[in-house]
Amino acid sequence: MQILIAVIVGAVLGLAVHFHIGNRSTRGAVLAPMLGASAAGIAWTALTWAGIGIDTPWPWLSMVIAPLLITYPVVILLRRSRVSHDAAERARLKIG
Repeated sequence: MQILIAVIVGAVLGLAVHFHIGNRSTRGAVLAPMLGASAAGIAWTALTWAGIGIDTPWPWLSMVIAPLLITYPVVILLRRSRVSHDAAERARLKIG
């Protein structure tokens, strides 16, 4: 049942990443929270399946660290890709 806490914390951290990184109009509002929730849930599940109990700090740390390590680079790369693609498309169409 504690995995639910991990998923919620991951979603909140993903939402924070969404608002922290600029050009929010280049991606959906749900992308970063879903990435964060998925990363936290997967990290929590992997650690508990590996036999690391919830009485140790590792699952609790993983639900904070994993979403940040996954969400920041993915959102930054997606933003760069989208901005460059949009600029190339505007140049190709001669509208900007």
